[in-house]
Amino acid sequence: MPNPFAKIAFTDSVKKTQEQYGVRRANERLENIDRLDELTHNEAVFIGERDGFYMATVNEDGHPYVQFRGGPKGFLKVLDEKTLGYADFRGNLQYISVGNIAKNNKAAIFLMDYPNQSRLKIFAEIEVIDAANDPALIKSLTMPDYAAKIERVMVLHVTAYDWNCPQHITPRFTLEEIEAGTKPLHDRIAELEAELAALKIANRA
Repeated sequence: MPNPFAKIAFTDSVKKTQEQYGVRRANERLENIDRLDELTHNEAVFIGERDGFYMATVNEDGHPYVQFRGGPKGFLKVLDEKTLGYADFRGNLQYISVGNIAKNNKAAIFLMDYPNQSRLKIFAEIEVIDAANDPALIKSLTMPDYAAKIERVMVLHVTAYDWNCPQHITPRFTLEEIEAGTKPLHDRIAELEAELAALKIANRA
């Protein structure tokens, strides 16, 4: 099927802007490239490794709002090829995203892998389900070892997705990733310190 992401993203005003900058023909070809609108194993693995994402919604006045949602790795779950879900933890109690969704359920999310300079963009329509209304779904999305109050479930019905160009993504690393990457160095330092200590003892003898 033609590229569903381009079908949503390339509005008339976007196409006119592409014309203005001389890139309309290239993007027109992109529109006609066959793309799946269902998540594959590749996307599922990528999503399962993320510990956060950015979600954009729009209020009734047309103002966009971007929120970061974080949690343990895998808290955003692939329920099937067209559906994502996550337990929405209690935050700053402003409920801006939830309020926006009540008026306009369309959203966009960005999932970032900074070390590998990868970015997955997803268009979705969001269904908000209060925790008391679907205990089974809440249980399936609960992260047992994460102490946070779950207020609702956010179910994202995927309408399109696309992988973004890695250009200009600055590599960044979590503390866990830094510790894993530097472990061989620390192990080698400990080994050399032990050898040095043994040599000092031997020289005193």
